[in-house]
Amino acid sequence: MTGYGKAEVNILNKNFFVEIKSLNSKNFDLNIKMSSIYRGEEISLRKLILEKLKRGKIELSIWCDDSNNSNNYKIDKEIVSSYLQQIKNLNIALNKNNSDFKKINTSNDLLQVIANLPGVIIKNESLNNKSEWKKINEAINEAIDSLIKFRISEGKVLGKDIFKRITIISKLLKQISTLSKTRIVKTKKNLKKKLIDLQLESINENRLEQELIYWLEKQDITEEQVRLSSHLNYFIKTLNLKQPKGKKLSFITQEIGREINTLGAKASNAKIQKIVIQMKDELEKIKEQILNVL
Repeated sequence: MTGYGKAEVNILNKNFFVEIKSLNSKNFDLNIKMSSIYRGEEISLRKLILEKLKRGKIELSIWCDDSNNSNNYKIDKEIVSSYLQQIKNLNIALNKNNSDFKKINTSNDLLQVIANLPGVIIKNESLNNKSEWKKINEAINEAIDSLIKFRISEGKVLGKDIFKRITIISKLLKQISTLSKTRIVKTKKNLKKKLIDLQLESINENRLEQELIYWLEKQDITEEQVRLSSHLNYFIKTLNLKQPKGKKLSFITQEIGREINTLGAKASNAKIQKIVIQMKDELEKIKEQILNVL
């Protein structure tokens, strides 16, 4: 979901720059930094970015570098006159004579000081015509397309890593399937051996068989294996979709996690427990990566 894009366009000797950045976020959060003269276009901009980028913490900056064009600046004569009058009043208050003031007033130093005071030099900010915004909008689209390419490139890397880890979980599940087949047989043998060791004189064979079947059914993890296998296949299918799938993948990982936890709880076997821990480790890494998926 992270990305970066930048574009530049020259309009009437003014260089306009567009920069857009995106970070991971569950929602669409857009911050636009641009001159107030373009505020009328903000609603259409938000619709455009939402349509193209869907979600993320996004920052769009638009600025103009026209420092080399003197026609874009003017001097506010009223402000200059006001500053001069204030200096004159200050001069009088400090008991300076008028001749000294005239000497200071005509000096280049005083003009340089006044030029640096607030409000003296004003920048002409105005939207010349609709074609100017049209060109800026084209630059915005170019920057967005650049960000999308960045996202796609990052997504391919994430996709490979997620697929690798989900494949590892699938392989671990096959190991559990192999172990579970022999687990029930061993469990039966161990129970029968313990009953023989107890040397009980009167045992209701039918009742004992019923209890054994009930207990073994509770220990059976076939259903969990089938569901987990189904979730893993659905996860891979969803991962290959071209549309946004981050939230859907997140939901599927929750279901995968539930089945893995149930496997661990029901399987009274050290080897299976060890495999379950490996599964959980891989699943946590997948969950972290999915936070970056759109």
